[in-house]
Amino acid sequence: MKKQIVALTVIAALSVGAAGQASASSVHTVEKGDTLWSISKEMNVTVQDLQSWNGLDSTVIYPSQELKIEEMLETHIVVLGDTLFDIAKQHNLSVDELMERNQLTSELIHPGDELVIEGTKKVVHKVSAASLPSVNVSNTTAKTSAPVAAKTSAPVASTAKELTVTSTAYTATCEGCTGITATGIDLLANPDQKVISVDPSVIPLGSKVWVEGYGEAIAGDTGGAIKGNKIDIFIPSKEDAINWGRKTVKIKILD
Repeated sequence: MKKQIVALTVIAALSVGAAGQASASSVHTVEKGDTLWSISKEMNVTVQDLQSWNGLDSTVIYPSQELKIEEMLETHIVVLGDTLFDIAKQHNLSVDELMERNQLTSELIHPGDELVIEGTKKVVHKVSAASLPSVNVSNTTAKTSAPVAAKTSAPVASTAKELTVTSTAYTATCEGCTGITATGIDLLANPDQKVISVDPSVIPLGSKVWVEGYGEAIAGDTGGAIKGNKIDIFIPSKEDAINWGRKTVKIKILD
């Protein structure tokens, strides 16, 4: 994933020579399989933040779409007589740390310069087909839940086998569930893993499968109720699994 600083705008300076705050925006190129939910977790923000910053009225996002993410920075306005040593000492930093954060090549500073002391990320993104996950609960070998993207764009694969299936969702935290799938994936230890439960006679175990609204997943589990053109999607949260419900989706068996 690539991130690139786009802009830095001063919001307020508390007083001359003192710490202030500035906001910055970044651009992040999201790769295949990303969702608003996964981006929000990575950037330590909420899905609602992402929607607000980008004027989104839904959780649907598309490949190469640029999403804005805000970043708050603690800054220091240089006044006459300030030195890097004094400023670094005031903020419990070393001169080297201060120079690195501001990409300075020398210790020369001037009154009015704004130095970044500390930054707290809230970002800007470029995304690939995905949106907020949802899910529904059903019985299968392993149960856990990971939010599912509201929509993902189908991969281009001329040889991919396409099917229309009935989908439900499950978690790994039900009573009596071990969290270990039929192929040995530990969903409790890997809650972000995208896994679906399948009928191996229809979708071979171990296959990579694109699922509409969920993204790319591994056919890594089975279930007594999963027969024929049915799949069960793993999602980390019980609430999201319930929200997924039962729906008809298109899938592509990629390999």
